[in-house]
Amino acid sequence: MCIKLRITQFDLFSIHMLLSDIQIKRAKPQDKPYTLNDGAGLSLLVDVNGAKGWRFRYRFVGKPKMISFGVYGEVSLAEARRKREEARAMLAKGINPSDARKADKIALRFSHENSFEAVAREWHSGKKSTWTDGYAKEVLGCLERDIFPYVGHRPIELIEPLELLAVLQKIEKRGALEQASKIRRRCGEVLRFAVVTGRAKYNFAPDLAIALNKPKQNHFPFLTEKEIPAFVEALEGYQGSLLTKYATQLLMLTGVRTVELREASWCEFDLDNALWEIPKERMKKRRSHLVPLSSQAVEILKKLKVISGKYQLVFPGRNDVRKPMSDASINKVIKMLGYHGRLTGHGFRHMMSTILHEHGFESAWIEMQLAHVDKNSIRGTYNHAQYLKQRKEMIQWYSSFISIKLQSFIQQ
Repeated sequence: MCIKLRITQFDLFSIHMLLSDIQIKRAKPQDKPYTLNDGAGLSLLVDVNGAKGWRFRYRFVGKPKMISFGVYGEVSLAEARRKREEARAMLAKGINPSDARKADKIALRFSHENSFEAVAREWHSGKKSTWTDGYAKEVLGCLERDIFPYVGHRPIELIEPLELLAVLQKIEKRGALEQASKIRRRCGEVLRFAVVTGRAKYNFAPDLAIALNKPKQNHFPFLTEKEIPAFVEALEGYQGSLLTKYATQLLMLTGVRTVELREASWCEFDLDNALWEIPKERMKKRRSHLVPLSSQAVEILKKLKVISGKYQLVFPGRNDVRKPMSDASINKVIKMLGYHGRLTGHGFRHMMSTILHEHGFESAWIEMQLAHVDKNSIRGTYNHAQYLKQRKEMIQWYSSFISIKLQSFIQQ
């Protein structure tokens, strides 16, 4: 059977004009740019400087259009032809390839700007002014180490709960249950920020808690009311550095954090009015904190004035007085007194809170003294001098309570 093939003039043109890699490589620049056609709208523009770029010409809604497919060398002949066929397929569906490309670029930029990492860094940037430098670095470091490598590149609105759960479970497998819990909460804050800024629809991080192992609550060791007198007597008889002895006593009587005490400067104290104002730069919540001082605390500070009054810092370092004493100094005293594992410097805060609550003092006063800023008790407002009169009376009661306990213990 004889089959007749009907070849159109366009087909003959296409057959004869198909390009080859050899032809493209041999094409030399001329005085003016010129094109080499591959057919069906695809051509290669050879510029006067020798650059060779792919062009695709087409008509859309009766108007001539042109888009670039890239530079030869970066985009091969085969790749250029594939792009041409994709563009022709779009045209067959009534889609303008140029508009589709613009939409893809916008989507790519949107994807990058709204990736989990981009949103997290934006959230962190807005929050860090309210944190100490150390805490800000810690939060970002956790995300950079444990979250960004896995889902940081993903558009935040496309991340599924199972994706984030899998990442958190990686942390759990290291045995870091507390870390996994903290990072889940941080991811929740990032997702909540994304929701309120219109880049995500749902904060699913809190729901993941049910699928994670709950970390054990490891409170800092602290002394009970009955254990206090023996410890205070042992501390009174401590024969080591007076600087660390007085630091330990002050930590117990004020309820401040260890770092807040260690880095204290003399300019922060008003001994005449028995007040200590810690500047916001040194506070965890980036809010200045007013600490009333009991008469016992003032006496200790007067003794300290004799030792370190000529320096800027109340507790200067042994090797460099411009730097504060070591963060291990107070815990070393506690250990030498035989209370290792039973008490830590931070445990004094828990001890104060427990005793004051047990003796009926207002929770709002206690939380303010500890700089916790309890939103329920003080209704989300903050004034560093809030409840100052009540706190002065409370902290004096607490210091006297410890002194009375000690005297009773000695007399037994």
